[in-house]
Amino acid sequence: MTIPFNGADAMVRMLQLNGVKHIFGLCGDTSLPFYDALARLDHGMEHILTRDERSAGYMADGYARVTGKVGVCEGPSGGGATYLLPGLVEANESSNPVLGITSDVSVGARGKFPLTELDQQALYKPLTKWNTTVDRVDQIPGAVRGAFRAMTTGRPGAAHICLPYDLQKQAINPAEVWAQPGHDKVPAYRSAPDPSEVDRAADKLMAARSPVIICGGGVVIAGACDALDALATLLKAPVCTTVSGQGSLADTHPLNAGVVGTNGGVASTRAVVAQADLVLFVGCRAGSTTTEHWQMPARSVTIVHLDVDAMTIGTNYRTDISLVADALLGLRALIQAIEERGGKRPWDAVDGYVLTAKARAEKWAFFAPLAASTDRPIKPERVVDALNRLLPARSVVVADPGTPCPYLSAYFNAPQAGRYFITNRAHGALGYSMAAAFGAAIGRPDSVVVSVMGDGSFGFTCGELETIVRRNVPLKMIVFSNSVFGWIKASQKTGYDQRYFSVDFNRTHHARVAEAFGVKAWQVEDPSEIENALKAALMHDGPALVDVISQELQDTAVPVSQWMG
Repeated sequence: MTIPFNGADAMVRMLQLNGVKHIFGLCGDTSLPFYDALARLDHGMEHILTRDERSAGYMADGYARVTGKVGVCEGPSGGGATYLLPGLVEANESSNPVLGITSDVSVGARGKFPLTELDQQALYKPLTKWNTTVDRVDQIPGAVRGAFRAMTTGRPGAAHICLPYDLQKQAINPAEVWAQPGHDKVPAYRSAPDPSEVDRAADKLMAARSPVIICGGGVVIAGACDALDALATLLKAPVCTTVSGQGSLADTHPLNAGVVGTNGGVASTRAVVAQADLVLFVGCRAGSTTTEHWQMPARSVTIVHLDVDAMTIGTNYRTDISLVADALLGLRALIQAIEERGGKRPWDAVDGYVLTAKARAEKWAFFAPLAASTDRPIKPERVVDALNRLLPARSVVVADPGTPCPYLSAYFNAPQAGRYFITNRAHGALGYSMAAAFGAAIGRPDSVVVSVMGDGSFGFTCGELETIVRRNVPLKMIVFSNSVFGWIKASQKTGYDQRYFSVDFNRTHHARVAEAFGVKAWQVEDPSEIENALKAALMHDGPALVDVISQELQDTAVPVSQWMG
């Protein structure tokens, strides 16, 4: 029997035409026609079955971050639609192009109390950049075109398509199935800044005695790392980054002063921002974490803000000069304008190289004895130090937002610019790292990818160990095992007179759990064994996990300003 070209076929072909190569998802009754189309058609895409829709969303997010292409995840109606949502929320707030496709009950069954019915349109509307429910089969191609256009233009973000079951089986004219070239990656289109504002900004930058550049994730997303390097070098200006902006410059660059803010910022980097007389924000929203709750930089400092999204400019700081543009074109325009002015700076200008070197020396002097400590439980600094020494170039490290995030934000050293450090700081959900790292490994198979998580996060996501083994992805995993939801306990210590409540749990032998799934694993209690265990894990040709018995977060020297005073 010949099967007519139907809505499910149209969805598959639209994804294919938009350059999709991988789809992360979980099966369900209302998705059966879509799965059948994936099985029948020759499309060149790979579907990766996950064990949890939340993981599918995080995998698509990690994939998008390392490839610059749209990450695609899918799930069924009801619980699947609710579980997929966290990944899209994180991607949207982190400006990553992720498409979530959820199947739904039939159009004709709406309002009749069918199993798994919920208002997906209302659920996803406030939490995605673009969102639609398809009501007719002929709307499917246009819905996909709209989603890809929204995800990849302007400020990138997440999109959601709700695809009812019956429409997937209805016939559609194949002639309607076409895609707009260029909407498969970010940025699809670039916008340039107003030339008169560029001239004003160049004059301010040239006149500033001590300009500092603070970069968010927009620099990496726009592929503007080389342009940033050129501008910073031209101005001899220190560069600080947000947690999401790591990779704007190589961490070893002599003008990279490191992460600034309440999470991962240290006193010496904070001092670099404190002495600035001008701050140039690039691809950065100047949010609470980056600016120490809008205290750093001070309100008296001249602000120049370059961002693709006009709505971020002037939100938190009175801005002297606004450059609404793609980061790459904006930085290039500034470079040209400054070069035309001869690059001459004030006679008493601060040498950013000297300032940055001082800040870096102070940071590493504080870090070194902690990294060399033989105390038990193991200090997290010792693990980060070993990673810095052992990981090959172009390795990708993905950190969960609990114990790993501040340590890796402050101290991880990627020797090249680009997206080599990932963490979910927009909403900070636990259970992100393992899944996102898996997605990153699929998107960048030639890189060593390391997932670093706390044991709280491991409990959220350990079912995906089966996915990792089934797909034979050589992901390397590190678990900081301290039997506590550390971020909350540390906050209870400093803010609530050490009234610890409902934050401690029993220790799990994570290495044995991993081995039960078929993962090669080690548990380490002795600090002197960390390096050998990590070496063995990196040399292993399959997935590997190192379970580190580590300090509880409230007892560490974690670089979080609210706990360090």
